[in-house]
Amino acid sequence: MGQEEELLRIARKLEKMVARKNSEGALGLLKKLNSCQMSIQLLQTTRIGVAVNGVRKHCSDKEVVSLAKVLIKNWKRLLDSPGPPKGEKGEERDKAKKEKGLDCSNWKPETGLSPPRKKRAEEPKERSNSSKSKAETPKTPTSPSTPTFAPSVCLLAPCYLTGDSVRDKCVEMLSAALKAEDDYKDYGVNCDKMASEIEDHIYQELKSTDMKYRNRVRSRISNLKDPRNPSLRRNVLSGAISAGLIAKMTAEEMASDELRELRNAMTQEAIREHQMAKTGGTTTDLFQCSKCKKKNCTYNQVQTRSADEPMTTFVLCNECGNRWKFC
Repeated sequence: MGQEEELLRIARKLEKMVARKNSEGALGLLKKLNSCQMSIQLLQTTRIGVAVNGVRKHCSDKEVVSLAKVLIKNWKRLLDSPGPPKGEKGEERDKAKKEKGLDCSNWKPETGLSPPRKKRAEEPKERSNSSKSKAETPKTPTSPSTPTFAPSVCLLAPCYLTGDSVRDKCVEMLSAALKAEDDYKDYGVNCDKMASEIEDHIYQELKSTDMKYRNRVRSRISNLKDPRNPSLRRNVLSGAISAGLIAKMTAEEMASDELRELRNAMTQEAIREHQMAKTGGTTTDLFQCSKCKKKNCTYNQVQTRSADEPMTTFVLCNECGNRWKFC
């Protein structure tokens, strides 16, 4: 009796998965069924065959579909097993095979269920219109940002799953970024666990999976995978940068030393040019501003390149503040 209750419980779970179009956890249930000692009576009373066949039809996971086919094939073989060809027992077996939901010969692919063309041509218009509307139902538009984080078969361990398809996909992508190089093996770190902690810090701060959350996750992924900035990933793997810190770091803080120096040099150059145009120069009407079209300008010249190259001229418009330079 205990086995029958367990089969009924599994059947209900599989039917709910089919109704919700979410096959997460179906593989584990099918493996339990594969290890069960099945009988014709259990197949008849629990209707487990109908539930497994529904999963086979609607699930997109190849491994789940393959295991469901194996189970159905084994159960069909059980129903077709040799027994008394005549007499009451033979009749009871034939009757059991014809019970609704247990006739495994009816378990065919969806493509084989379409009626002949002649019959379909004779159907009333109302019926054809209703079938057409059903066929168009899956084309309901989704949000524009969905494709990037579209739910798929998640490769994470169950203990790191959040139940939210977007969050689970982000954890999976963060884990892949931490594994971008084989050096993570040297640190002996569980990348799935570390990625889950980073994502959790981001989610706890932003409290939603909106565009701000997704942009934050994308910036962590791109910087961790950057081959020109391996030190960031190694610092995270070694624990020098904690999961809470990497979740809040800005793009400037995550940048490599080379990029940081380049940004500083560009900033200093911009400051120098600004100060040079402000502190000195000669007023002239030889230059016309491209913005305000006036000729009230101040300029100065500096030798920024080698001595045999012409000087660089820096110009400031006294009217609108526009600045430019030329050689």
